Amino acid sequence: MGDMGATPGVRQPPAPGQAIVAFDFDGTLTVRDSFTTFLRKRAGRRGWAMGLVRLAPATAAYARDRDRGAIKAAAVKEFLKGVSRSELEADAEAYAARAWRRLMRPDALEVWNDWGQRGAHRVIVTASPALTVAPFAKRLGADGLLGTDLTFDADDRVTGAFESPNCRGEEKVRRLRAAYGPDLRLAAAYGDTSGDTEMLAIADEVGFRVFRERP
Repeated sequence: MGDMGATPGVRQPPAPGQAIVAFDFDGTLTVRDSFTTFLRKRAGRRGWAMGLVRLAPATAAYARDRDRGAIKAAAVKEFLKGVSRSELEADAEAYAARAWRRLMRPDALEVWNDWGQRGAHRVIVTASPALTVAPFAKRLGADGLLGTDLTFDADDRVTGAFESPNCRGEEKVRRLRAAYGPDLRLAAAYGDTSGDTEMLAIADEVGFRVFRERP
């Protein structure tokens, strides 16, 4: 699924007049942060523990400035730098297959499916790397996926940096309008943190922390 189409993050454009509905991923469609869990599972117990020790300076900086983008970039550099795109995509697919039943909220899936039955264009807008969320989006039948984009070097290996700003807050709205037009108005939006506030503000129907069920 990768970039989901010619327009970055969009698999297919919505039809004229088609309702567009945006869902945050982590904590909204899922019960926990999927990317942290992915990194931890991929690194293994010992690798994760050692990585956290090396991340101590970045963690201390985050405690001071609360810069989520910076701490995420540090984690990507620590745990994924040098990994090939093909290996990362395979690992993400395997993780989605294993974690699906334990990760996805049943009530969120019901609303997701209801919007699909009503003919809406459903897009996931997430601060997690789009590459690691892509297998979940594919299973969901998402029409679009907008996330934080990793950068790859000439050998197609993770550099440890991001191609785009951390996809939260105003960046979510910027990415949505870049994909769907500057005058975009969402039929509905669902989120669970302050990082979703701006996205929720451009929706007619607002769902903030409305999903509670666990698998």
